[in-house]
Amino acid sequence: MMRTSLVFAAALFSQICRADWQAPPAEKVELYTIGSAASAARIEADITKLVSFGTRHTLSETTSETRGIGASRRWIEAEFKRISRACGNCLEVITVSDRVSGKRIPTATEVVNVIAVQRGKADPKRVVMMAGDIDSRVSDVMNAVDDSPGANDNGSGVAGVLEAARVLSKYTFNGTVVYAALSGEEQGLYGGEILANYAKAQNWRIHAVLNNDMIGNIEGINGVIDNRTARVFSEGTRFVESEEEARLRRYTGGEVDSPSRNLARYIKKVGEQYVPNLNVMMIYRLDRFGRGGHHRPFNEAGFPGVRIMEAWENYNRQHQDLRTEDGIVYGDTLAGVNFPFAAKLTSLNAVTLAALAWAPAPPAGVEISGQVSADTHLSWQPASQQDAKQLAGYKVYWRLTTDAEWTHSRFVGKVEHFTLNNIVIDNYYFGVASVAKDGTESPVVFPGPAGRF
Repeated sequence: MMRTSLVFAAALFSQICRADWQAPPAEKVELYTIGSAASAARIEADITKLVSFGTRHTLSETTSETRGIGASRRWIEAEFKRISRACGNCLEVITVSDRVSGKRIPTATEVVNVIAVQRGKADPKRVVMMAGDIDSRVSDVMNAVDDSPGANDNGSGVAGVLEAARVLSKYTFNGTVVYAALSGEEQGLYGGEILANYAKAQNWRIHAVLNNDMIGNIEGINGVIDNRTARVFSEGTRFVESEEEARLRRYTGGEVDSPSRNLARYIKKVGEQYVPNLNVMMIYRLDRFGRGGHHRPFNEAGFPGVRIMEAWENYNRQHQDLRTEDGIVYGDTLAGVNFPFAAKLTSLNAVTLAALAWAPAPPAGVEISGQVSADTHLSWQPASQQDAKQLAGYKVYWRLTTDAEWTHSRFVGKVEHFTLNNIVIDNYYFGVASVAKDGTESPVVFPGPAGRF
C-alpha cells in the first residue's frame, strides 16, 4: 500500500512539474543566425555612400541631390524603401521632423529624422528601437560648408541601422522594431528629442532605445587595437524620478538598477551568447565623461535607452578638419573604419532587438517585501492579453549588491508571486523577467519605481 502511494505521489508530482514548472528552452537558435548575419561589405558600401555626400552637417545644403544633409537623408529614405520592398512592404517608412533653433542653430531649421517601422504582430505599441545619427561636423561645429566625411561618426551608426533592418526584416516579431536615422545630434540632440515627442504622441511603449554612435573604430588614440569589445553606457537612476521615488530608492536600493541599466545587462547577456568573439563592457555612466549622445533625450522622456559604441576612441578622427600636421593625419575618413567590426556591433544590436521583440513585455508592478524575515517575497501583475499566449512564465533573479550582473536565477512558472526561502532581502538585489515559450526573455525588472520599464 505504501509503495502504491509513493508511486502515485511521484506520478502526480511529475504531472505538476510538466504542467506548471517545465522551463522553456535556454536559447533561441534563430538568434545565432542573426548574430552572424550582418554584412561587412554592405556596411562598407553604405558608409562609402554617406561619405560621398561631402558633408552631412545639419545646416548644410538640402536641395542638392549629391551633397549635404538633404541628399543624404533622401538616400537613407530610399534605402529603407528598398529594404521594405524586399520583405513584401514589411516596413513603414516615414519622416518625423520639426523646425528648431538654438545655440548651434541660430536660424530656425527643419530637422528631419528618417524612420522605418516594422510593426509587431501581437503588440504593435510595444517598441524597441535602434538609432544612428545622420549629421557630421568638422572642428568648427558651425561650419556647414567644408567636407565632413563622418565615416565613423556617425556613418557607421547609420549604416548599422540600415543593415539591421535588412537582417531583421526577414523575421516576424511580437513587438514593433523601429529603425531610426536621426538628425541634429551635433547641434544639440534635436532629432532624438523630436522622435521621443513623436513616440509619446503615438502612445508607443518604448522598452529599449539602442543609440549607436561610432561603432567602427578599433584603434584607440593610445595605440590600442581591439576588434572584440563594445561599450554600453547607461544611466543609473531614472531621469524622470520624482522626489518621493528618490526618497524610496534611498532606503530600498536601485541606484544601479534603472531600466536603462538592466537593458545594458540584457545587451551584454544576449550579445556575448549569440555574437561570436564579442566582449560587452558595461559603463556605469550616462555617456562618456562630460559628453552626450542621442539616447539622452529618450531617457529624459522616460524611456530606457543606452549608447552602444566602440571601446577605444581615436580623437584625431573625431570632429576634425581634414588635414595633416606634424605627420598626424586628422579627419573622420573611410580609412579609420573597420567594417567587420562595425558588422559585429550591428549584430549586437540585431540580436538584442530580435530577442526583445520576440520576448514578452517586462513584468509590470514588480514589488518586494521581506524585511525582518529570513525569506524574500516578490510579486508582479499578470501578463497582458497580448503577452499571455506566448508566456511560459517568469524568472526570478538575484545578485549580491556589489555584483555588476545577475548571478542567480530561478524559473518559477506562470505565477504572479513567489517566495525565495532562506534568502535574506537585506543581502541581495532582486528582479523579475518575463519568459516566452521559445526561451526569449524580457530584461530584468528591479522592484518598485526605480526599476520600472
